Amino acid sequence: MDILLVSDLFPPRTGGSGRWLWELYRRLEGVRIQIAAGEAPDSEPFDRGSPVPIVRMPLSFRNWGISSPRAALQYGRATRQISRLIRDIRPGAMHCGKCLPEGFIASLMKRRYGISFACFVHGEELTLAATSRELSWLTRRVLHDAAHVIANSAHSKTLLRKWGLADDKVTVMHPGVDTTRFVPSSADTGARQRLGWLDRTVILTVGALQKRKGQDMMIRALPALRPRVPDVLYSIVGEGWERAYLERLADELGVRDRVQFRGVPTDAELVTCYQQCDLFALPNRQVGWDIEGFGIVLLEAQSCGKPVITGLSGGTSEAIGPDETGVVVPCETVEPLVNAVCDMLEHPDRAVQMGARGRDRAVTQFDWRVLSRQAQALFGHPSAVAAR
Repeated sequence: MDILLVSDLFPPRTGGSGRWLWELYRRLEGVRIQIAAGEAPDSEPFDRGSPVPIVRMPLSFRNWGISSPRAALQYGRATRQISRLIRDIRPGAMHCGKCLPEGFIASLMKRRYGISFACFVHGEELTLAATSRELSWLTRRVLHDAAHVIANSAHSKTLLRKWGLADDKVTVMHPGVDTTRFVPSSADTGARQRLGWLDRTVILTVGALQKRKGQDMMIRALPALRPRVPDVLYSIVGEGWERAYLERLADELGVRDRVQFRGVPTDAELVTCYQQCDLFALPNRQVGWDIEGFGIVLLEAQSCGKPVITGLSGGTSEAIGPDETGVVVPCETVEPLVNAVCDMLEHPDRAVQMGARGRDRAVTQFDWRVLSRQAQALFGHPSAVAAR
């Protein structure tokens, strides 16, 4: 069976959902895959080295709705390109990176060519769609027309029930991690010096700088952490629209010397950051409609043998073993976060044990090789998804 995967977010663009799709679909056996991916700067070298064919097209829409003339033009252009691709390769099924715009395009193709489709759901797009009558209508149509829906967490599956989907139409398939790349390492004085971490106790967060990730809450926690952890440094990896706000917040709280903005790292630097930090934190919380659907960075940190702290929101608790590989705390206020960080740092033996269990859990449950076998069972034969 041939599968046409359509996804706006796809490597070399950064983003957990795009990486998830790449890692899964390039490993499928006995299935011919064609990928239609969103445009990305410097994508040619990546595409040339891909074991599956990739074509690029404009899928990054400023507006996911269809009511404005500009949005209608965007959908029309993408639909024409997908139509040509379908006529060329005649896939047995389409798979979509998310409901909008990819899923709606697949819904149109189903009506035109009779091709069934499966759609991935990440959580936050559902809560966003619920804020708009137009987006709600479009999303409901996609979910109704899809042969199957793949949710990134049990939390996302719960959200799908509110959209009227029966449980047997939804499969929970977690994202994963490359445990051969994200590996534990002992403390390295040279590496820590290069990172600017020498003689510091480092709390690390990796992710786009946006409110739901909670970097602001960890910055707010630093004044209370400083007396108990005098050498504390909060290192933030990632970029985003919140950076100016976070910098101002650190200045206002008098902790600018305790906050390090590292920007977007190289692949090698990212692994080193995980390996050399003392504690990883993703202090996420829901902000309006915006939620954290899962949290691949938590898997990467655990795969490097680090204990983790995450927020009691969205699907992040499914990415860790609560009280085994890390702790889950409400991060809407500072006090629970401060207590969790101090408890972890003040009990280093417990933290080491959590990190070791996190590594084991990553290898046995979340390695891409394990998850690709799940995807193979679901996608890799004619009776899967397309015929459901």
